[in-house]
Amino acid sequence: MRTIELKLRGYRLTTAEILYHLPDHPGLLQSFIWQDLDMAPAFPVLNKFLKFWETSIEARLHSVRVAALGIISDAELKVTGSEYILN
Repeated sequence: MRTIELKLRGYRLTTAEILYHLPDHPGLLQSFIWQDLDMAPAFPVLNKFLKFWETSIEARLHSVRVAALGIISDAELKVTGSEYILN
C-alpha cells in the first residue's frame, strides 16, 4: 500500500526510542530510534518489530517510549505579533 493511502486510513508517523541492554555488558544501556507509519493506539507495526527484536536479537529490551503524530492534519497558523520588512 502506498504511503498516502496509509495516511488516509489513519496511520501516523510513529517514533519509538528503544533502550536495550548490551549483550556483552548487561549493565549498560544503548538507545535505538525506530520510525515508521503505524496505527495508534494499538501500534501493530511497532509490536511486530518488537516481537522480531525479542526473538531474533540478543539484546534484551529495557524500555520503549513512543510518540505518534498525525501527518495529515489541519494547518496551523501562529501569529508572531511582529512584522519585518526586508529591502
